[in-house]
Amino acid sequence: MHRVEHVMGFPVSLRTDDEGDFGQAADAAFAWLREVDERFSPFRPDSEVSRLDRGELSETEVSPDLAEVLALCEEYRLATGGAFDVRLPGRGLDPCAVVKGWSVQRAADLLSAAGARRFVLNAGGDVVASGGPWRVGIRHPEHPDQLCNVLEITDGAVATSGRYERGDHILDGRTGRPATGLLSVTVVAPTLTEADAVATAAFAMGVQGAEWAARRPGCEVFVVDAEHAVLRTAGLPVAA
Repeated sequence: MHRVEHVMGFPVSLRTDDEGDFGQAADAAFAWLREVDERFSPFRPDSEVSRLDRGELSETEVSPDLAEVLALCEEYRLATGGAFDVRLPGRGLDPCAVVKGWSVQRAADLLSAAGARRFVLNAGGDVVASGGPWRVGIRHPEHPDQLCNVLEITDGAVATSGRYERGDHILDGRTGRPATGLLSVTVVAPTLTEADAVATAAFAMGVQGAEWAARRPGCEVFVVDAEHAVLRTAGLPVAA
């Protein structure tokens, strides 16, 4: 089965190579992602996130899902010394950097719970893979028609943060200005929740973020800095 939908502002594609009918599981996964967009988008005035930001809800009144997301946001804020911050002055609450990976991982978990074993879920270039090997390309940060590496993933997730798709959209919470020092950060981790958040947090930290991400337990990284130097951890699952 191969299915693509546009959700949360980017294409989400699902490929399953299992025998059997996983149409209902796919329906549930995509329905969940649409629900997340409605509930957690800071661009929707009626979303739970927007209502919290306006003070119509307190943090003790939010749903368990949003409470979990906010706890993850605070965890990464503290871990990065404030470089990763979803509450920047003048911009309002924007937890999208955590919501994307967290929600897509939850969608993948729905597929697994339904019995899917060999699938890949690609959300705007961030990938959850199961039952591989699957090959995942890392886009060159300056040449969109080229890859700078290819990974081989059996079970796990890959996320990349950079400025080539949306420009200087990642800010350093310590300064409020666009993050500098790195061109791209790719993280391989057991879940997309972690891979996506670590990649974004490392990018926000700038040059310090490369070593910070490399020290995270369970994470392998591929970083290209502004001087075009590459940091690659020893366990990065590079394809043969």
